[in-house]
Amino acid sequence: MTDAWTRRGSHLRHVRPSPLFLALVAVFGISGAVLWNGSGDQEIPVFLFVMTGWLVSLCLHEFMHAFTALRAGDTSVIDKGYLTLDPLKYSDPLFTFAIPTVFVLLGGIPLTGGAVWIERGLIRGKAQHSLVSASGPLVNIVFAGVGVALINSSVFDGSSPAFYAAVVFFTQLQIIAAVINLLPVPGLDGYGIIEPWLPYDFRRSIAPFAPYAPLLLFGLLLTPEINHWFFDQVHTLTNALDVPDEWASAGYRLFQFWK
Repeated sequence: MTDAWTRRGSHLRHVRPSPLFLALVAVFGISGAVLWNGSGDQEIPVFLFVMTGWLVSLCLHEFMHAFTALRAGDTSVIDKGYLTLDPLKYSDPLFTFAIPTVFVLLGGIPLTGGAVWIERGLIRGKAQHSLVSASGPLVNIVFAGVGVALINSSVFDGSSPAFYAAVVFFTQLQIIAAVINLLPVPGLDGYGIIEPWLPYDFRRSIAPFAPYAPLLLFGLLLTPEINHWFFDQVHTLTNALDVPDEWASAGYRLFQFWK
């Protein structure tokens, strides 16, 4: 037991949240506090709350991939800066943060972003490889679970309607992100979970197309017919979780303050 805790502590000592990440957390908390007691025009606080919260979840998503990889044997993530939660340190800020942010702004679709670069050769065992891929979506599931629990509690008694709408919309984004991440599409975490268990020849034939599959998927999601079908499925899931669609829509309208 002592050895296990010592190893865990040795991993945690490499975790040093960057000032940029801490600034995002601060804006998330401050904008939430403003919304709680706010009145009047609340579009900008809603935008800041949802946007910074989403960026924080993206940082944590990528961090968990890296931290799980570290525990599985990939020490390269330390020098790469992934354990600082600094979005500028990740492998591709354009695909990890810029493009996902644009998709959220334009369509309310939480694009998953690019994964951190993991030295898979340093990780032994199929289960460990699957766990590294699964750890990212787990962050979105936790965020969604906390949001659902709060929505179905009395914690919002006394808060402003805008704050409630923002939390519901943010929770919906996390649910969508978890669903999309877990799709078995090459380049997404869902495929990463099952990939170690697939035949080698199949994995090798798929590998050249993996970087483009997520963009193709999200291009399809922007077409009206597929978009409507997809969100019908999302609404079925959120209704089952008692996440009110009308409040999520209200939060989205407030979020898009430029309209």
